[in-house]
Amino acid sequence: MRAFGLRTRLLAAFLLVAAVSAGTTATLTYREARSALLKTAQDTAVSTFREHVQQTGFTLPLRAEGEEREFVEEFLRGLARKGKPRPWVVFAEYGSVRVSSGQSPVSTVITPELRRAALANPYGHFERVVKDGVPYLTIAMPTVFKTGPYSVLPSGLVLYAVMRMTDEQVNVDALLTAARDGALPGLAVALVPGLIAARSVLRPVRELSQAARSMGSGRLDTRIPVRGNDELADMARTFNESARQLEDSVHELREAEARARRFASDVSHELRTPLAGMLAVTEVLDEGADVDDLDADTARAVRLVSAETGKLAVLVEDLMEISRFDARAAELNADEVDVAEAIRKTLQNRRWHEDDRVRADLPAGIRARLDPRRFDVVIANLVGNALRHGGAPVTVRLRTEERPSGATVLVVEVADRGPGIRPESIPYIFDRFYKADAARTRSAGSGLGLAITSENVMLHGGTIRAGNGPEGGAVFTVAIPLRAEGTGDGE
Repeated sequence: MRAFGLRTRLLAAFLLVAAVSAGTTATLTYREARSALLKTAQDTAVSTFREHVQQTGFTLPLRAEGEEREFVEEFLRGLARKGKPRPWVVFAEYGSVRVSSGQSPVSTVITPELRRAALANPYGHFERVVKDGVPYLTIAMPTVFKTGPYSVLPSGLVLYAVMRMTDEQVNVDALLTAARDGALPGLAVALVPGLIAARSVLRPVRELSQAARSMGSGRLDTRIPVRGNDELADMARTFNESARQLEDSVHELREAEARARRFASDVSHELRTPLAGMLAVTEVLDEGADVDDLDADTARAVRLVSAETGKLAVLVEDLMEISRFDARAAELNADEVDVAEAIRKTLQNRRWHEDDRVRADLPAGIRARLDPRRFDVVIANLVGNALRHGGAPVTVRLRTEERPSGATVLVVEVADRGPGIRPESIPYIFDRFYKADAARTRSAGSGLGLAITSENVMLHGGTIRAGNGPEGGAVFTVAIPLRAEGTGDGE
């Protein structure tokens, strides 16, 4: 189970809902039970105390001396014994006179607020007070004179009853413990349906993930089972329909691609024989044009036909080479070569070593396992492309680099001083027949040179990158492992 995976989040959400529900239910139940329990004891005590006070008669003014004080104390003790639901401690206050049924004539539990409320309300008042961790119910009941059917006059004598509520607090604590102990097992039990629900939700998701990976690996016939009629079933149906359409589209594209490859290959093969004859004829005609056997117009026409025939021959050869790459028939015949010497041979074979427009920075001693023919194509295409579309001088640099992985790679950099490559063209520069300059409808090359270069570099297990130099001009960088593994060595 992932730490923050979908299963964990579903379980957390389920438990959160269960916890909120259980907590809310337990809290409401506790509050209602607590209120009912305390209200019962409170109502019993208040109504009983009010009834006894209303039946009480005192001779006023009240004096706290001699027999009269003893009489009041005895009366208060008798009243305290009649307390419900359990005995009270009763206090009497009249002016400065303080008398009680207990040891102390003054209570520390009775608050000033209760005294003020008793003087303001002739029908009495009560409060629940916690003193030193002990809960108390305090009741204030003033004695009054009746002055009419619905009017009373306070006499100034106020009786107070103080009752401990420890038994009620014990019951309330028991309710709290029961609510807490009931909620925790409920959460544990809720984990089981949470796991079941998470499993039922995640199973289609897992199947969809596995199916997507399977399709990504090339198995386009992958489908997932559809269960039920809910949203997950709709998702499965949508995936299956999309997979079917994708399979049909890819099948059509593969067939079209195969037809295009066969067409290019067949056309290239069919053109090679007549082109060979045309090239032989154009060579003869070129010789005639060079020795002034032909008039000026005919000579220009012959040279034009010869040049175009040469371009067509290059295009056919490039198409055949691309066809071999597409058919995965290209082989790498690698050998240990001196890279600097291989680049010099490429430049010499095309007489670029005599051209002031081409410069080479080729340190000696760098050896790599390369296919000499294909490496020659790579260098020739890059330098030729720089000369045709860039600006002189064209510089070929050779070096090695240590990669963070520890591998050493051979780096060949071909840079020119031309206008460079437009940024929007860089991602497509190695595409077949792509023209960075849309206005250039014709060029000296076949339009496949950089595509073939890229294929040859990848066949060596390397990479090629196009960009612009800091001082202007296009820069092509080839990186090939010095000791390539698994490159299809055909030796």
